[in-house]
Amino acid sequence: KAGLRVSAGVDLLEMDLNYEEVPRDELQDLFKSYRLKKKYYRLKDGSFINLEDDSIKNVWDILNNLNVSSKELNNDKIQLSKSSAVYLDHAFSEFDLEVEKNNDFSALVDSILNPSTTHYTLPSGIEATLRPYQMTGYKWLRTLADNNLGGILADDMGLGKTLQSIVYMASIIEKENNNARFLIVCPSSLIYNWQDEVDNFAPHLTTEVITGPPKERQELIESDRKADIIITSYPLIRRDIELYEKIEFHTVFIDEAQYIKNADSLNAKSVKLLKAKHRFALTGTPIENSLSELWSIFDFIMPNYLFAYTKFVNIYEKPIMKEEEGKLEDLNRRIAPFILRRMKKDVLQELPDKVEEKMLTDMVEEQKKIYLSYMEHIKSELNAEIQENGFEKSKMKILAALTRLRQICCHPSTFIDNYTGGSGKLELLKDLIADAIANDHRILVFSQFTSMLAIIEAELKKENIDCFYLSGATKVHERSEYVKRFNEGEGKV
Repeated sequence: KAGLRVSAGVDLLEMDLNYEEVPRDELQDLFKSYRLKKKYYRLKDGSFINLEDDSIKNVWDILNNLNVSSKELNNDKIQLSKSSAVYLDHAFSEFDLEVEKNNDFSALVDSILNPSTTHYTLPSGIEATLRPYQMTGYKWLRTLADNNLGGILADDMGLGKTLQSIVYMASIIEKENNNARFLIVCPSSLIYNWQDEVDNFAPHLTTEVITGPPKERQELIESDRKADIIITSYPLIRRDIELYEKIEFHTVFIDEAQYIKNADSLNAKSVKLLKAKHRFALTGTPIENSLSELWSIFDFIMPNYLFAYTKFVNIYEKPIMKEEEGKLEDLNRRIAPFILRRMKKDVLQELPDKVEEKMLTDMVEEQKKIYLSYMEHIKSELNAEIQENGFEKSKMKILAALTRLRQICCHPSTFIDNYTGGSGKLELLKDLIADAIANDHRILVFSQFTSMLAIIEAELKKENIDCFYLSGATKVHERSEYVKRFNEGEGKV
């Protein structure tokens, strides 16, 4: 029999175990015998316990997964983190073990598994209409935080992880009467995007982007002008971690959590040094396929929940790699309550699927002549190269030739100076853009070749079509400004 309850006055769970035939002071020795793979255990009264009984194996597996030491078995109560509540509830239910749960324990499990039913309301000052799944995501974050737990919000890209996080922060600030500070750590390309999203959805919250030279960053971090939300990047948190370690944050969010998938990287080591009551990770990419990545992210959101890495490898990673029965399911039971992942197809059923259409066009005559001429030239050159050096050593040259042919298909001007002819692909694009604008659509145009984008930009200017142009060389703050202006309706392309 087991008893499970939320401990009164302490933020922990309490579990007690009772075997009718086994005195409590002999449980430690009984499980020690089981661990040594003995078939029977002899009690002090002379009777025997069959250690091959399934119930003993099942309870041992639960205790082992909870890192319960053998000494703790002799205590009246075993104290555990609240993070184990859902796992315990599932495990005892699945193994059909007799268990008594107090009301607080059942309520805790229900709130984690069904956050949409919790009482949290939308904070004031939010300038957005949340979809039902976004409201659930916000409530899930609040539920975990209020129980001192962390989580991974892993919604599909484009479902509004940023918005859900901002609503969470606004609700905490409202609850704490502006007495809470937050830190966002994200890739460099997203720092101004985060600031812009906060300005759009919760303009009453203040933000500070930490960037610039070292002295300037230090002044911003140590400033008396306390912003509600500090935003910095992974490259800068590595350099400034000693300054951040002095600050106690209410919550730290790491965005694009795959940036800490390598536990030995400076990114991972730095964010794990941060002091925060609550930690959440955001990612749009699935993490379940890489066990070491999963461990590293959990080591950030809830340190020790999945043990030290060496123990995690022995308990889960190696057995799962060997496809040992039940191990993957057991790991899923442990992590499922702390990962919220929704896919577009599941939550945005009113939106149509993406419609893809491949458009084919021929080259114009001047373009075709250049293409055929270059192809003949490169064929003979490659044949000689392969005969001399072999196919394997010629791969880079072959790839370069294919890339050049693709450039000619886009537009010969991408690498030929003073080319005055046209491009079939560019003409088709111009027609498509004209039709789209006529139907009041707005367009995103992508190309692998920045030289092609420059040609497209010049053509659009000739047609007096208002556009923005982003490339890898565009500065981060300019990129953020262009995206903001485009999203607010400026420009067609």
